Order: sequence, then C-alpha cells, then structure tokens
Amino acid sequence: MDLITPEIGLFFWQTVVFLILMFLMAKFAWKPILNSVRNREQSINDALASAENARKEMQNLKSDNEQLMKEARAERDAILKEARELKEKVITDASEEAKVKADKIVADAKRSIELEKQSAMAELKNQVAELSVEIAEKIVRKELSDKKEQHQMIEKMIGDAKLN
Repeated sequence: MDLITPEIGLFFWQTVVFLILMFLMAKFAWKPILNSVRNREQSINDALASAENARKEMQNLKSDNEQLMKEARAERDAILKEARELKEKVITDASEEAKVKADKIVADAKRSIELEKQSAMAELKNQVAELSVEIAEKIVRKELSDKKEQHQMIEKMIGDAKLN
C-alpha cells in the first residue's frame, strides 16, 4: 500500500516547494516575462499596423500613380492632337499663301504680257502708219510729178467716189 498512498509529508513538502517556487516566479520572473511578452505583442501589433499602413499607402500610391499616368496620357494625346491640328493649319495656311502668291504672280505676268502686247501693237501700228505714209508720199510724189497723171488720178477718184 505504500505505493498507492502517497506520503503526506512528501506531499506537504512538494506543495511548499511549489508555492515558494510560484512566489519566486511571480515576484521575479512572471512580471519580466509578461512585460517581455506584452512588449513583443505590442511590437508585433505595431509592425502589423505599420505593414497595413504601408500596404494602404502603397495602394494609394499605386492609385495615384495610375491617375497620374492617365492624366499624362490624356495630356500627351491632347498635345499630339494640338500639334497635328497646328501642323494641318500651318500646311493649309502655307498652301493658301502659296496659291495666293502664285495667282498674284500669274495675274501680274498676264497684266505685264497684256501691257507688252498693247505696247507692241501700238508700236506696230505706228510703224505701219509711218510706212503707209512714206509709201503714200512716194506714190503721190511719183503720181503728181506729171500733170497728165494728176488729171487721170483725179478723174479716177471722182469715178470711184460716184460708185460708192
């Protein structure tokens, strides 16, 4: 029966040792261990909160970055569109200006040609008139040098005048 019933003295001393050990542990070990565990728990919670904040900040930065990219693309497209429109306008203006200048040059050339033509025609008429006068003068001198020829010419003119 010794094995089945424990001795009360041994049980008493084990309990006293256990209580002393508990008292010593509570006084010297539990507080530092619990403080250490609490500090560790607090630092883990702080690290988790910091990580969550960093994740949220990264999400916000990503969202801001995407927004900035969209704005940059829109601005780039607007600039390209404006550049294309400006290019088209410059080309159109240059084309119209060249057409106007070409038309002016053609019109000036036509006026110049017309003036030269009129001048040449006037000069030609003057030369023809001078030649005609010289020829007529030579013919009249030759015709009028003889009296008999003068009378024949006068009669011929009178005859021509009656027929008309």
